Amino acid sequence: MSANAETREQGGEARAMTAPLSLIVSAFAPVSDARRSLTPMLSSEHGHSTLILIDLGRGQNRLGASALAQVYKQVGDKCPDLDEPQLLKGLFYAIQALNREGLLLAYHDRSDGGLLVTLAEMAFAGRCGLHVILDDIGCYDISCLFSEELGAVIQVADENLDTVMGILKSLGMGHFTHIVGRPLYDDEQILFTRGNDIIMQTSRSELHKAWSETSWHMQSLRDNPECADEEYARIDNTEDPGLSPYIAFDPDADITSFFINTGAKPKMAILREQGVNGQVEMAAAFDKAGFASVDVHMSDIIEGRVALEDFRGLVACGGFSYGDVLGAGGGWAKSILFHNRARDQFEAFFRRDDTFALGVCNGCQMLSGLKELIPGAEHWPRFVRNRSEQFEARLSLVEIMESDSILLRGMAGSRIPIAVAHGEGQAEFANADAIKSAHVALRYIENDGSVAERYPANPNGSPAGITGLTTTDGRVTIMMPHPERVFRTVQFSWAPENWGEPSPWMRLFRNARAWVA
Repeated sequence: MSANAETREQGGEARAMTAPLSLIVSAFAPVSDARRSLTPMLSSEHGHSTLILIDLGRGQNRLGASALAQVYKQVGDKCPDLDEPQLLKGLFYAIQALNREGLLLAYHDRSDGGLLVTLAEMAFAGRCGLHVILDDIGCYDISCLFSEELGAVIQVADENLDTVMGILKSLGMGHFTHIVGRPLYDDEQILFTRGNDIIMQTSRSELHKAWSETSWHMQSLRDNPECADEEYARIDNTEDPGLSPYIAFDPDADITSFFINTGAKPKMAILREQGVNGQVEMAAAFDKAGFASVDVHMSDIIEGRVALEDFRGLVACGGFSYGDVLGAGGGWAKSILFHNRARDQFEAFFRRDDTFALGVCNGCQMLSGLKELIPGAEHWPRFVRNRSEQFEARLSLVEIMESDSILLRGMAGSRIPIAVAHGEGQAEFANADAIKSAHVALRYIENDGSVAERYPANPNGSPAGITGLTTTDGRVTIMMPHPERVFRTVQFSWAPENWGEPSPWMRLFRNARAWVA
């Protein structure tokens, strides 16, 4: 519970300040299959489909305390409530049963803004139009569209509609389940009708801009306003195809199976510093590729408990080194450069011709700060604050360039989404000649495949979208994005339905094992 604070004024008057009385309940539940997760994004990959509203308010459509009421500076008298708790339990079991059978394409709870906002957000995510039919959900358009009664909207393929409606009826949901329309994939119009009357008709992009306008103004004040404008302007691009992966190799081909079957497991140093949090995923990826991952903290090297001469590979992990303060990766590098034992170990490791290294995020920033110790890294940039002036965490599209990187062999030309999470990812080169001589391994691209120069496709403002580089011999590769966070398809926030268990990024780790052999 929140705490109270008591003070006494100069005149002796006692004053008590009560913090908002709130109870915070944390709960945990097992997830049997993370691949069954549902999102509000309307799917176009299963033919014609129908939208169904499950209305736990049972048609009452109470508007008290709604977003609509607040817009008009009102409170209202009757607020939505859970009059029958068993209905909420029934909805949970219904969604679980339908999802278990693979009968749901999309799901969104009805909450702030009511049914109108719920359906609009589903259309925004799916970049499609809607035809919504209000005939079956109450007599008054305003209350139907803006009531924030408990409930949910689900998308169901037409071929499964009868089955879904039957299951909902069998679970006691039949009387307040309503068909409310369908997505439109050849038209971006948003159309609401009742009988023969058009209640509202607009384009998805216009509605999306209205929905995003407040956020755009806030972002313009808080962040780089140019980035805010670039992101807002993208809404008008109705030709944007969305994330469009292209894989130039077979992600399911395990090029390491022979080496793994031999039982030999080269030692891999999973290097971390104070605050780094990506070491577990990184170790899992290299272990899966056939390495024996060893947790190595910088203090182990500085104090002589671990020697890099025992390892074939080294990866500097990402996360929040030194609390992710500005220049944290540079500070990590200096802890090596200005310590004789650590400097000697790293320099000797990089000069061996049988070793390789990878730097990701803070680790990328750190290795770029060690370029004086790394043969063939003279052209590398340093990494500074993002152009947006904010920490960027998103799924971005990158293109793998033709390069000498041993980790990216056979992957050139591929366009793959990847997790991005950094505050200082903008590559800053010494001069224009340094950019020309850079051995670029990865670059951000737009969804149409062109080089990303604008935000947010280029999340940090790096010139020519550059986000990964390698050395002249390809043994050391640095990149801002996080391949270890998406080496399995199930780790993606979105991925094509036809991808198998290993994501395309697993090839990077398998390439390392094949090279060591």
